[in-house]
Amino acid sequence: MRILLIEDSLRLRDLLCETVRSVGWKIDAFATAQEGRLAIEGANYDLLLLDLGLPDEDGIDVLKSLRSAKIQMPVLVLTARSAIDERIAGLDAGADDYLAKPFHNGELIARIRALMRRAPLAAMPTLEFAALQLDIASRRVTCAGGEIALAPSEKDLLELLMRNGGKVVSKAKFEHAFSEFGDERSSNAVELAISRLRKKLEGHPTGSSIETVRGVGYMMREESR
Repeated sequence: MRILLIEDSLRLRDLLCETVRSVGWKIDAFATAQEGRLAIEGANYDLLLLDLGLPDEDGIDVLKSLRSAKIQMPVLVLTARSAIDERIAGLDAGADDYLAKPFHNGELIARIRALMRRAPLAAMPTLEFAALQLDIASRRVTCAGGEIALAPSEKDLLELLMRNGGKVVSKAKFEHAFSEFGDERSSNAVELAISRLRKKLEGHPTGSSIETVRGVGYMMREESR
């Protein structure tokens, strides 16, 4: 999952990024509405964490413009504005949830998970390919009833392959999916990650294999029975 954070406090941005990354999610963080808008134009995000007190524009206006543009990604508002009328204004403007500062990091993660369960992504809460299953919300990977232990980045790789099962996924797409602004992932890093994922899936009756399409990318193929 890739999250966008628009928050002008450097200290809070750093804390939120650390919290989100600790559970294996990607996050891109910006201090202004303008930077956030540019990020939305350039990448696909699963959820927006939005502060209302931004230096260049009120967060409510950002929210209204997103909804006017038919951008439907879930939005969790983070703000010090705790008055009930202000919370109502945020929800009426298109926010999906509202968390008043200060808040506990555990509650933030729980609210994000809850929003993702209600988001369009949750229309398919469990991905399945051959004998593999990946629960989108819990990030649990299973095969034949047993859990397969994978690192968060390996689960991200597997999800991308499973969502495109039977189709070639380019190296460029992998690099984009696992990159964060200022931390681009190289082709060699993707190759190493794929190699580790293959080894961890070996020995499990997944009914599938990850094939290298030389010079192009990778494909998850269902094995013939």
